[in-house]
Amino acid sequence: MKNVAVIDYGMCNLDSIARAIALCGGNPIITDKYRDIEQADAIILPGVGAFPKAMENIKNKSLDKILYEQVIEKNTPFLGICLGMQLLATKGWEISETEGLGWISGEIKRLEPRGFDSRIPHVGWNEVHLVRESCLFRNIPSGKDFYFVHSYHFCVMEDNVIVARTIYGDGFVSAVQKGLIFGVQFHPEKSLRFGFQLIKNFLNARDYQ
Repeated sequence: MKNVAVIDYGMCNLDSIARAIALCGGNPIITDKYRDIEQADAIILPGVGAFPKAMENIKNKSLDKILYEQVIEKNTPFLGICLGMQLLATKGWEISETEGLGWISGEIKRLEPRGFDSRIPHVGWNEVHLVRESCLFRNIPSGKDFYFVHSYHFCVMEDNVIVARTIYGDGFVSAVQKGLIFGVQFHPEKSLRFGFQLIKNFLNARDYQ
């Protein structure tokens, strides 16, 4: 059973993702401790809330340093969920200009509504369309619905890391992959069958390399 560090930086109710990991065969460890993260087989960074506050909390706990060591230097599989995906960016423009983790080039900008059916925030089920193959979507057909809650999106500068897009407003990137760094704008833990399949795929990502 793989130990999965679920990073606690004060920006998310972590119980639902922990339950989903357990149901998918992993051992979730909700933590902000160096040793737990260092010993983890995989790392998940969830998050709901504002980009600047998230980065402030992460830096105050020195989580950016241990995450860099484990993910960038030691290649530990990493999954950012919702705000956790956005924090991968170079910078965000929510409330104020704020530097992100900078692992994937791009910026976080507000979704732009287009017509009466594109209200912000974007809340609910929507289709995720694959633009390239990824082990994260193994046994998940393109166009399946996942659950979203967000007002901002990742404007990715590296086209080769884009895995999936979703049509809403002008459209946005809904999944990315760079090596064993993954990010999804939706909430797999709230997305039923295919969300749980995605979590299982993440837990086995190293095996698919």
